[in-house]
Amino acid sequence: MTEGRVSSKPGDIADRKSDHIDIVLRADAHRQESDSADRTGLSAVVFEHCALPEIALGEIDLSCEFLGRRLQAPLLISSMTGGPERAARINTRLAEAAEALGIAFAVGSQRIAIEGRARGGLDHGLRRLAPSVPILANVGAAQLGLGYGVREVERAVDMIEADALIIHLNPLQEAVQQGGDTDWRGILGRIAELATTLRVPIVVKEVGAGISGALARRLVEVGVAAIDVAGAGGTSWAAVEAERASDSRARQSALVFSQWGIPTARAIADVRAACPDALVIGSGGVRNGLDVARALRLGADLAGQAAASLQAADSSAEAVAEHFRSVIEELRIVCFCTGSADLKALKRAPLLASPGA
Repeated sequence: MTEGRVSSKPGDIADRKSDHIDIVLRADAHRQESDSADRTGLSAVVFEHCALPEIALGEIDLSCEFLGRRLQAPLLISSMTGGPERAARINTRLAEAAEALGIAFAVGSQRIAIEGRARGGLDHGLRRLAPSVPILANVGAAQLGLGYGVREVERAVDMIEADALIIHLNPLQEAVQQGGDTDWRGILGRIAELATTLRVPIVVKEVGAGISGALARRLVEVGVAAIDVAGAGGTSWAAVEAERASDSRARQSALVFSQWGIPTARAIADVRAACPDALVIGSGGVRNGLDVARALRLGADLAGQAAASLQAADSSAEAVAEHFRSVIEELRIVCFCTGSADLKALKRAPLLASPGA
């Protein structure tokens, strides 16, 4: 790696990533038990019911193309992480489930593996488990500011034989994280350099605060192939870092920003309007097949899900597959009850003017 700021200690990073998993699991369980308002904005997208669909439920075509491969449903199992041993188990389960269902999946941050500290299941064995579906590698934009270049990101791609590279943006998390990486000068230029050099497409995604239409346009103009909006309403990484904070002042400062971000529905619509020809992934609080349908109707090509499937990923490959079978079946029911024989028709399905109309 080229000269840059000294990285955190290996144990610190591994422990932090495992802590993240536990905190997100607890937060997701609490969210399911509470009646808190939908912050994604997706619930405002209300489909007009078609009482006479004139199609067969079992014949609805949910397939689509993504990164040169055919998916059986427009789903991306979004990036998850954890300490090396835990990440290895999670990645194996996700790969097996993705292959069984014919959907895409993205690994979590590969920083520890790139720096030679531990593999975390990030090797060619992952491709052997999922030979036919898109696999996405993952590095943080903050690492580009610390010296990561073409060599490091190519290593991330090659170690798992990835079809694309995700560069994740998490400025808010870094700002509220104790010891976070907060010098982001020049990162857009580094992304542009990678976009013209790397042999696989680049996907830029947020981690839960959303991407604006204006930023998406700038990213596409420098060669980024896809935008994953990862909007507000799902996991709040400011809240996660507040949970990890070692003192009350840092905790309180992080909590100030727990509601920060562009809601997922707004981000999808704005990015699609700004980038009509780009590949758009809708994620951030997407919890079920109805939310997937809403994201697609707003302009996404695929929907991504992470926190809602994390408990299953921490359990078994069978649990992951069962979770996503439910999501796929729910998406199919939305298509049926809107008279949509395929995804193209779903994207034109009539909406009610307002939830009560």
